[in-house]
Amino acid sequence: MSFLGKLFDKKNTKAFWHLTLNLNARLMPIDRGDIFEDPIDNALKKSGIGEVDGGGTLLSETGEIENCDVEICLYEKSDVNYEKLQSLLAHMGIPKGSFLICENEETKQEIGDFEGLALYLNGTDLDSEVYESCDINFVISELVRILDGEHKYYSYWEGSKETALYFYGQSFEKMRELLSSFVEEYPLCQKCRIVQIA
Repeated sequence: MSFLGKLFDKKNTKAFWHLTLNLNARLMPIDRGDIFEDPIDNALKKSGIGEVDGGGTLLSETGEIENCDVEICLYEKSDVNYEKLQSLLAHMGIPKGSFLICENEETKQEIGDFEGLALYLNGTDLDSEVYESCDINFVISELVRILDGEHKYYSYWEGSKETALYFYGQSFEKMRELLSSFVEEYPLCQKCRIVQIA
């Protein structure tokens, strides 16, 4: 049986159909809302096929964000509505390793093609003058400028020893290449770590 055939077995037809978009993205709740929840909700309501029904964030033991969910309710369980939802999500910059999960986890489909880069700024081991004279908001604005819209800044996390900035786009290697000169030169980026997260 095909993937859609499994989804739309007539025995399982219900008036409302609940799905979970599990995002392999490290997003603060407000950023999850701005980047994914609100645009998905607006698009679903505009097309008349559904709405967003909440969301959540999973944290690691260190308190850093691991991933997050967007809960979706489609008003009718049909292959047409599912394909419309897929088409919408295909243009939203979803990171690799994300999943669209049908209710009760009956079916789970991997989606997303963006790669992720985390820049971890050292918050404890630099000279005090660096922290006093440098501004993390300047770091964010400069990196956004350097990436020039091709890759995007999604969110951040503040830990006890590091602050992470999360970027997503078509290529981790391209992002690292674009950011390298600034990271090497700006004092606040000394002793930083760059990690692929999607």
